[in-house]
Amino acid sequence: MSDLIVIVYPSQEKAEEVRNRLFDLQKEYLIKLSDAVVATKSADGRIQLHQVVNTTAAGAASGSFWGLLVGVIFLNPILGVALGAAGGALGGALTDFGINDKFMKDIAESIQPGNAALFVLIKEMTADKVLDQIKDYGGVVLKTSLDDAKEQALRNALAGAVAANAPQPPPAASA
Repeated sequence: MSDLIVIVYPSQEKAEEVRNRLFDLQKEYLIKLSDAVVATKSADGRIQLHQVVNTTAAGAASGSFWGLLVGVIFLNPILGVALGAAGGALGGALTDFGINDKFMKDIAESIQPGNAALFVLIKEMTADKVLDQIKDYGGVVLKTSLDDAKEQALRNALAGAVAANAPQPPPAASA
């Protein structure tokens, strides 16, 4: 069973940095991700999803190839490529895997404009090692499907990084 974690960061850049760190940890076999998406909310309230795999572009490329192949067979490769690309792009746009796009947009409605939410769908992970690697990035846990103990450990680790990075008040002047 997969676990979903949604963490809010103050900027898209910070969320992308954490997502890239998770991809690095995946190469080290510490985590196995099904999906990792960054959602941002603009000043006008528009939600944008920044996905790693653009299914529309992948569908268009695949459709172009198959359209070319069919076009060559029927002696009209240009038309075949055009129709194949259009069909592939449509198919790719309608394809959704991993975390549901509507679900992510609905959850991202609750973040402040300028902030970013990192949605991560995890198949497997070595929790203590992964947590140790991402805790210094901070962030606020918005939603998880983890059990209560694991969710609290995640919240505590990220909150500890926020507290450590918070500006300290100047020492009081001694009289």
